Formats: sequence, C-alpha cells, structure tokens
Amino acid sequence: MTQSKNTTHRHYQQLQSYERGQIESFYKLGVPVHKIADLIGRNASTVYRELKRGTTTQIDSQRHCAYTTYFADTGEAVYREHRSHCVWKGLFAKCGFFIELLTKALRSKPSLHSVDTFVHWFRQNYPSYPCPSTPTVYRYIECNLFSLRNQDLPIKLRRRVKHAGKRHNRINKKILGKSIELHPASVEKRVEFGHWEGDLIKAKRVDTEPALMTLTERSSRLEIIVKISNYHADTCRKALQSVIDNYGSQHFSTITFDNGSEFALLDNVSGTDVYFAHLYSPWERGTNENTNGLLREFFPKGKSFKDFSIIDIQEVQYTLNHRPRRCLDYKCPADIVPELAD
Repeated sequence: MTQSKNTTHRHYQQLQSYERGQIESFYKLGVPVHKIADLIGRNASTVYRELKRGTTTQIDSQRHCAYTTYFADTGEAVYREHRSHCVWKGLFAKCGFFIELLTKALRSKPSLHSVDTFVHWFRQNYPSYPCPSTPTVYRYIECNLFSLRNQDLPIKLRRRVKHAGKRHNRINKKILGKSIELHPASVEKRVEFGHWEGDLIKAKRVDTEPALMTLTERSSRLEIIVKISNYHADTCRKALQSVIDNYGSQHFSTITFDNGSEFALLDNVSGTDVYFAHLYSPWERGTNENTNGLLREFFPKGKSFKDFSIIDIQEVQYTLNHRPRRCLDYKCPADIVPELAD
C-alpha cells in the first residue's frame, strides 16, 4: 500500500508558494486539516498556522454578507511581510554614531587614534552602542561604505612587506662603538624603563638641512623629538647630551643607534651607555623605526624641517605620547610615565 505521507526526516523549510496553492485547493474542497498535512507531507501544525495566516474576511456581493476563507496569495503576502521584519539588516546600518565619531577622529589633525585604538576607546566609553571590529571597519573602508578613504589612513598606505632579517654582507663601514650584542639582557625583555632606541629623520639628503633626532623608550614607547640644525656628528652629540641633561640621566640606562656617520661621536656622551646596531639591520631598533614611520604622518618626506617650529614639533611629540597603543593594552605612553610625557 502506497503511503502519501512523506516520512523522510528533513530539516524544517518554510512553505513554498505551490504548497500554499495546494492547501487552498484542498481546504476549499473541504478536506480535513490532518488529511491536507498528509497529502502535502507537512505537519498538521504547519497547516493550521498557515490557515490562520492566510485567512481573510470577504464580502459576498450576492448574499450581502461577510465570510472568512483562506487564500494562498494572502498567506504568501503576510509571510513576506513578517519575514521582512526579521531579516538581519547588517551591522553597518546600526553603527551611525560610531562611524560619525570615527570619521572625525581620523580626520582630525593631529590624530590621537588609529582605527584599532578608536574601536577599543569607543567600546570602553559607549558600551551600549553597536561597534564593529577593527577588520570589519577596514572592510567598510575598502567597500566605500562611508566617507573615509585609504588616504585618511596614512599608515595603511605606507604599509608594505619587508624582508626583515636579510643582512647585507658589506664590510666598508666601521663599528662606531659598543655593539648591540653587548647590551644588557634586560633590554630585550622590556621589563624596566630606561632603555631607548634612537635615529635621525631627514627631510632632504643634505647635511646642512635641519633634521629631527628621535628617541623611543622600549617599554613605554615614550617619544622624545629634538630638532637639530644639521646632522653633523658634533651636532648630534650635543643634542643627545642636552636631552640627557634636561630629562635626567637616571632615565637613560642605554640608548641604541645605528651605524650612521652622524652618530660617530655619540660614544663620548656621558650619563648613559650608547650601543650601536649591526650594519644594515634596522629591525634591531624596530621600536624606533616603527615610531619614525608614525612621524611621517606629520612630517612628509621631502618637506624641509625649516617649515616646522619648535611648537609644531612639541605638538607632535605630545600627540604620539598620548596616542593609545595596542602593545600597551591600549594605554598611552603618557599613562605609564606621566612625569616625562608633557
């Protein structure tokens, strides 16, 4: 004996249009609900719910009275209406307040936030508002979903793959002083304050042009920026000695520079121990190199530092020292060493 009821187990699926048409036909023929369910291979409860959904009141024009009946088209229309209210409309549509604040934060000059630190800040300060993740924000930017563009994210534009660890075998440069191999093991651990990395930022490759000496503390990421009139070796020595004297030698246990000729006299500086990285190995001073990259947001390559005053440079230093860092658990350097940050 053939059974009309489908006994094969399957995951529940919404009624299709043709099934609603079958329900309407059988119902108007007076077929009982349980029999309709058997005929279309559905549960009786599904048919009952559909009849309730699609039943509507009509007017009999001949007998001038009202009556109720089921229409498949009505059931389909009501189902589509209900479905439209439960469809997920996407996180972006709910994040207007976040997007407004993010756009202002990243376009402000100078900017205290990156995308990642702003997401963290927003979640802390506005926990009741929806907030996308950092990767999601970058996807929104790539898809042009709001007014921010890649040019508003200078770090993203500069990012490229670097082959760290590849060394040059050149020997035509002498080691200026104590090698980085001799510095204390505590420097690598970043557990104590006072170990710095240093370098020069040059706008133009002319030794009589002004330059910036940058010092980055390894554990706190505190930044010190000093404008110097040129990058002669004696100028660099005097600038570094002035920084150590002004801030206090107790804050400078070690400083590591590269082997540039402008640093040839730094071994004569008092109040700290100066070490020198291996030739052509900028990753050995990666903290300072990374921070120098951040500085290019404020000091574009090729633009002379003659155009920047001491006030301008102090403002940039203040901005970097008050910018949250993910590596510091979203604290900023000023939170860690407030006595030196301002």
